[in-house]
Amino acid sequence: MEFAKQIEEIYGKPDYIAGVATGAIAIGVLVAEFLGVPFIYVRDKAKGHGRQNQVEGFFEPGSNVVVIEDLVSTGGSSLKAVAALKEAGARVLGMMAIFTYDFPIATENFEAAKVRLHTLSDYHHLLEQAVHQGSISENSVEILKEWRKDPSVWGK
Repeated sequence: MEFAKQIEEIYGKPDYIAGVATGAIAIGVLVAEFLGVPFIYVRDKAKGHGRQNQVEGFFEPGSNVVVIEDLVSTGGSSLKAVAALKEAGARVLGMMAIFTYDFPIATENFEAAKVRLHTLSDYHHLLEQAVHQGSISENSVEILKEWRKDPSVWGK
C-alpha cells in the first residue's frame, strides 16, 4: 500500500496510527495493519457517556503517532484531533491525508500548530488530471482556481 510506504519514508515507522473520525477510520485501519502497528482513532469531541473518551483505543503516552485524515480543507478538525492526541500524551510525528484543497488558511494553520502535513493528492493535481482526461476545459480551470483562492466569498 503506497500510502503506508510513504508514511514510513516520511516519518519512519510509528508506534501507532490514529485516524480522524469518521472519514479516516477505514483507511487508518488499513495503514496500521499494513505497517503492523496498533490503530486508535480520535473523535471530534469526547463521548458524553461511558468512559467519555475523545481518543479511542489504548496507547502508551509518549508513543510516536502518525495521524491519518481523509480530507484537509482549512485544517481545523484535523488539528483539533492532533491537539487531543497531544493532550492525551501522544508524540504526534505528523499527518498524512488523502487529499487537500491546499487552501492558504490550511497551510497557515498547520504551520502555526507546527504539524507536518503530507498528502497523496491535492487540488492542483486534481484539476490537472481532469483537464488531461477531458473532464473539464482549460477555461473551467481558471474559474476553479479563482474559487480556490477564497471559496467563502467566491461568487458573491
